[in-house]
Amino acid sequence: MNTSTDRRLFLRSVFHAPVRLRLGEQESQAFLHDVSLKGALVEVSASWGGRGGEVCRLHLELAPDAAILMDTTVAYIEGRHVGLHCERLDLDSMTHLRQLVEHNADDPALLERDLATLVAQRAG
Repeated sequence: MNTSTDRRLFLRSVFHAPVRLRLGEQESQAFLHDVSLKGALVEVSASWGGRGGEVCRLHLELAPDAAILMDTTVAYIEGRHVGLHCERLDLDSMTHLRQLVEHNADDPALLERDLATLVAQRAG
């Protein structure tokens, strides 16, 4: 991964899990490497046909009754690694994501900083 493009401002949670990506009418399997309140890094198959700027829905199943659904845009593609920028989360997904990031955070204060930043961005 190119470190010059690794300029994430939000606390990321390393979380390896299979995910589903919906791009238009196509749904494909991918592998989640990390997730934050503002997006995710996934690894896609060689046949995945997404392009930068396209709308994509990420579905991460945490349990039979708990999932994170994130509406995203493709921020960048480097080989088979795809950076997704979060555009929208429903309340349940936000709650699950917050718990996931908080559980994996070394410093919970960083999560509070991220939430405050998100609120400020939405208000501004």
